[in-house]
Amino acid sequence: MLSTPILLDYQSSTPCLKDVINSMAPYWSEIFSNPSSKSNLAGIQASAILEVSREKIQEYLFLQKKKVIFTSGATESNNLALLGFARNHHKETEKYGHIITLKTEHKAVLEPLDQLKKEGFHVTEILPDKEGLISEEKFISSIRDDTFLVSIMMANNEIGVIQPLKKISEICRLREITLHSDYAQCLGFLELESLDSIANMLTISSHKIYGPKGVGLLLIDRDIELQPLVLGGGQEFGLRSGTLPLPLIVGFTKAIEIAVLNQKKNTEKLIFHRDKLLNGLLVNNSGIEINGSMKERLPHNLNLTVLDVNGSKLHKSLKSKIICSSGSACSNGKPSHVLLALGRSFKEAEASFRLSIGLMTTTEDIEKSIQIITDTIKSLR
Repeated sequence: MLSTPILLDYQSSTPCLKDVINSMAPYWSEIFSNPSSKSNLAGIQASAILEVSREKIQEYLFLQKKKVIFTSGATESNNLALLGFARNHHKETEKYGHIITLKTEHKAVLEPLDQLKKEGFHVTEILPDKEGLISEEKFISSIRDDTFLVSIMMANNEIGVIQPLKKISEICRLREITLHSDYAQCLGFLELESLDSIANMLTISSHKIYGPKGVGLLLIDRDIELQPLVLGGGQEFGLRSGTLPLPLIVGFTKAIEIAVLNQKKNTEKLIFHRDKLLNGLLVNNSGIEINGSMKERLPHNLNLTVLDVNGSKLHKSLKSKIICSSGSACSNGKPSHVLLALGRSFKEAEASFRLSIGLMTTTEDIEKSIQIITDTIKSLR
């Protein structure tokens, strides 16, 4: 019988923790009413649970100045933030204005911005340095008199690099530019500071932090106005109509609590496994290069390029043994736009892979992965 592949793709998604699953249990069949139906006691009870969840999230994330808006996930949150804010800006000013982002952003940011370009807005995509980081000088030089919105993710989903968002935020604040950040890869993996001061709009996803799929957050400053994308009911401060999935929200809230409380302990474990994996691969193999800064990096991320091998054969050989993310982030087979932006050739980008460690990863998983990857590289060479 074939052995089960080793899972090293926890940045794509994470399993629900048992405490998260248990927290959701009553809300599938016992307390199942619609939180928007406030004409009866059952609906009022559901509404109260929803608002308690909202208040708990504000408490866990030290939020004083932000609205907590529930969405279906990070993609919807990014779309609502970017499209909603830009369209409202045009409505109020009758101007399209200028938006700044990075070439290495997630497609859930780049594609909404492409849509805004079609509508008449001007968008600058800054090329990061070879470490994947944006320079303060390059950012400042990209700002125009009509720049009104910046979108830069805190940590990249592919190469794991952590951007200098504090500096970006300070510059934006001084120039009265609204800052949005995709924070989906960060919660529970970075030391938590007040999210009020990091950015004006923040995106968080449940299934990246061992919570259920199908629910996410958009955190926005209370004075920000957005044009809604979904109409019909006026839920979530009139910004996101539709019946809210109470079980998922309760589970998400529990996942946030666990992530925040265990951040330090989990981070130490993840760094230990990641560094052991990296050192083992570098010691046993020549021609492996790291993509992105190791100093400014998520604790559970590695993105590596294997030189002088065929990328397609590399991924085909690893497929049945290790579950990881290939350098081809697009379904049409194109190499990762992130790696190309870092200066990788098409051939190098195709021979790259992301290894992401999880809370369930064991020392045995790491040791076996080192051996499997090493044997595969030697075989291909």
